[in-house]
Amino acid sequence: MRDQFPFAVARVTRRWRKLLDERLKDLGVTQARWTTMVYLQKGGEGLTQRELARLMAIENPTLVRLLDSLEQQGLIERRPCPKDRRARRLHLTPDGTEFMNVLTERAAKLREEMLEGISDEEIDIAVKVFHKIMENAERQK
Repeated sequence: MRDQFPFAVARVTRRWRKLLDERLKDLGVTQARWTTMVYLQKGGEGLTQRELARLMAIENPTLVRLLDSLEQQGLIERRPCPKDRRARRLHLTPDGTEFMNVLTERAAKLREEMLEGISDEEIDIAVKVFHKIMENAERQK
């Protein structure tokens, strides 16, 4: 079973993202873009590009392209940082906030469908296992 574990996790993750992507398709946002929006909201608005890139564990140039497209769609805006003139802080626009409300609602519905028949206790154990795996992974750096 141990040797199957990483593949099972990857399969579930791919399926979850695919289903959510399908449910967000009508909003005209790719998976990379909505994932960026989720990290921005989770990390707290007002993050710098560098902080968001670190949170997402991606390279800054990759993030810049994503942010450019989100800005063009009117979902985020870059504002000057009062403490560092070179930095820009990232914020959701009103359209971005509305998008996140829709995403959150659809994601919650999908989550309930996919976790049907699984108890809160089982979820708690699974989350603890994933946290432990991440701790172990962080030590591998």
